[in-house]
Amino acid sequence: MATFLYKLGRLAFLRRRIVALVWVALLVLAGVGASAASTPKEPGFALPGTESQKAFDLLEQRFPGGGADGATARIVFKAPDGQKMTDAENKAEVTKAVTDLQKSPQVASVADPYSAAAVSKDGDIAYILVTYKVTGMELTDKARDVLKESGDTARDSGLTVEIGGDAAMAEEHAASTEMIGIAIAAVVLVITFGSLIAAGLPLLTALIGVGVGISSITALANVLELGSTTSMLAMMIGLAVGIDYALFIVSRYRAERAEGHSPEEAAGRATGTAGSAVVFAGLTVVIALSGLAVVNIPLLSKMGFAAAGTVVIAVVIALTLIPALLGFAGDKVLGRKARKAAKAGAHSAAAQAVTAGKPNMGTRWARFVLRRPVAVLLAGVVGLGVIALPASSLEVGLPDEGSSSPASTQRKAYDLLSDGFGPGFNGPLTVVVDAAKSEDAKGAVDEVAKRIEKLDGVAAVAPGPLNKAGDTGMINVVPEDRPSSLKTEDLVHDIRDINSAVKSDTGATVLVTGMTAMNIDFSQKMNDALVPYLALVVGLAFLLLVLVFRSILVPLKAALGFLLSVLAALGAVVAVYQWGWLASLFNVEQPGPIMSMMPIFMVGVVFGLAMDYEVFLVTRMREAYIHGERPGEAVVTGFNHGARVVTAAAVIMVGVFAGFIGSGEQMVMMVGFALAIAVIFDAFVVRMTIVPAVLALLGHKAWWLPRWLDRVLPNVDVEGEKLQKHLTADPDDPHADRELTRV
Repeated sequence: MATFLYKLGRLAFLRRRIVALVWVALLVLAGVGASAASTPKEPGFALPGTESQKAFDLLEQRFPGGGADGATARIVFKAPDGQKMTDAENKAEVTKAVTDLQKSPQVASVADPYSAAAVSKDGDIAYILVTYKVTGMELTDKARDVLKESGDTARDSGLTVEIGGDAAMAEEHAASTEMIGIAIAAVVLVITFGSLIAAGLPLLTALIGVGVGISSITALANVLELGSTTSMLAMMIGLAVGIDYALFIVSRYRAERAEGHSPEEAAGRATGTAGSAVVFAGLTVVIALSGLAVVNIPLLSKMGFAAAGTVVIAVVIALTLIPALLGFAGDKVLGRKARKAAKAGAHSAAAQAVTAGKPNMGTRWARFVLRRPVAVLLAGVVGLGVIALPASSLEVGLPDEGSSSPASTQRKAYDLLSDGFGPGFNGPLTVVVDAAKSEDAKGAVDEVAKRIEKLDGVAAVAPGPLNKAGDTGMINVVPEDRPSSLKTEDLVHDIRDINSAVKSDTGATVLVTGMTAMNIDFSQKMNDALVPYLALVVGLAFLLLVLVFRSILVPLKAALGFLLSVLAALGAVVAVYQWGWLASLFNVEQPGPIMSMMPIFMVGVVFGLAMDYEVFLVTRMREAYIHGERPGEAVVTGFNHGARVVTAAAVIMVGVFAGFIGSGEQMVMMVGFALAIAVIFDAFVVRMTIVPAVLALLGHKAWWLPRWLDRVLPNVDVEGEKLQKHLTADPDDPHADRELTRV
């Protein structure tokens, strides 16, 4: 591996113009494809294998044109104090709104509240239910304007008017928060390298990689049904790893130049050593993201594959474009002292003399940990354990209008409907009765309705008409409690439990769907998939790390450290987004349940990133140990060469992820916070503190591998031992260099 990448790096260095042109051409090609593609439609939300999805599919099949997936809007009216919505003047305003909405484009139906029993018992509140022929993402601006204007007209008459439903959701455009992360990355890189050119290379290559990745996603969005969230998350991860991977190779190149190697040779050695770590670090991220397909939710799988694609692009760019750009930059990527030494023709000893001085911060920290490994280990584990405690109170669900900002019209409409019709009115259940095998379809629907009325937690039951074929019926069930409550979840299960008895008595099948039921099924699907997903991802990554480090205990320690950091991150997410601690600081307008897909998505991404730092930091320790240093000395060497760069990489990732906390999309905001805090915990507490403490306590045992396994495993040579032998056998001279590049 290292030898192959060494040759690849030198080839890219020598053929830098061709390599640069190829990447520019790819960027232009992807950009043209994105600009030529039609505006992507937001994909539908599907839950294969769940009862709610089966019921939804049955509705579309048996009630064609019913707009089962069409957008809806509810215009809620509240009469002024002392008045009723049944008063003549107020009724006239509502009737006018109904007439205007019936003329609106894309409308399928408009329910008059006075004929549809949509007026509260006390007469204070009424609502118009509007159903559209298309989804919320496909609504035209004209249709949205008519909806808004109808509410404004009634509001001018003195009525309180609020609008809810997915048709009322304004299309959110996230601010360019990624620019915040890029700015932070630029500052950190300049401080780390002391050179604007060196700082600019990782930024430039990361932007090219993200440009290629996001443009490709945009170009294929309609073909592959990729949503807007997919591209945002791909950008978030691609930008972070793109900067980090380039950072490690540029840093290693500078170290090789300081050793006195020629620019061409330094580029080859940097790609062969740091590039090997980049490949395996990227593989762990790709495994973690691609493993999201285990959940079997198309939306989540596509998000994982798209983000994994941007990681692959980042790895390839780091291995090819970075060496090519180093060829263009020359000694400008070096600091002032190193440039002076290079101009003076200084070799290794002279370069070391220039850089000699007191040990750097990484070396001093490693020696501190080695002196007090037990105390440091306990402090790190206990500290993260305390932060992880809120995770025991984790509540998951999908956001609804009840979790919107209290100042939004959607939330106000939600609250008015709860006041007028009960908390469960905002989360009605749709019960589908498949009576195709029943002798009396109407009787079967009535029987199901009677049985549901007897269940606990039911506020109202309203059977609807049969379909045209007369073999399927719908029943609208309003729970007593709010959509996200445990009582409503129990009611869904209770309705499903009557299916066997109904099927035995009438031959009909009972299915429950609706947004509330889909949320419950989605959360259950997430919970059921978490353990298999963890087993797959951690298992594959463990095997990969055994291959990289040729050790059993080091990969085991890496996996356990990851679990600790991810639990602490989950605890922080619960404290901020569920409990509301420091809510205003992190732009949390309404604390509530954590989104169902958040934990499993965070586990996947954080695991990949955690293994990044493990590979980058511990590979350098392994390299020193293989070359004869004692375990403690190897830890110090690893920190001496890698701590500053790993710290810079972690700060950059935190900056990139934290920048998305200002995004307009709730999931992206939450994921940004979770990934930022997880990187802080994993990089600075687990990898920089717990890892050296554990290695200090294990000593030589850390690098133990059974002999039989050592013989079976292929030697991928991440630490560059074979490369070192290759270079020793073929000394660094101009003739050797040319020979190597022809391989």
